[in-house]
Amino acid sequence: MKAAIVVLSDPKHGGEEALGRVFNALAAAYDFAQRNVPVSIYFQGAGTRWPVELEKLEHPVNGLFVAVQQHVVGVSCGCADVFGARADAEKSGFKVITDNSIPGTSGLPSLGQLTLDGYTVLTF
Repeated sequence: MKAAIVVLSDPKHGGEEALGRVFNALAAAYDFAQRNVPVSIYFQGAGTRWPVELEKLEHPVNGLFVAVQQHVVGVSCGCADVFGARADAEKSGFKVITDNSIPGTSGLPSLGQLTLDGYTVLTF
């Protein structure tokens, strides 16, 4: 078993629901990691705005983010372009993922390939 966690919630407009989603995404990643299940975290859609927020020491989810940060594969390049998060992602050192060449974009993670590779994809 392998798990891919995809964070789609928007920290700018989602309020408590968005915070709950990213918290539960990271908590699920932590749970998988503690059980020695391979886990990969992706930030996609408006979720590409999260990493720069989660790095802030005062953020209530920072401690959990730090605990699972080694499992972050990266940020969807095409989504980061659309949602204005690419510069922040690159500045923070996150990989921008371009392996799925979607027309009109700079590329996204391939959920299809993750599934073919045996990952269970969970979205938050």
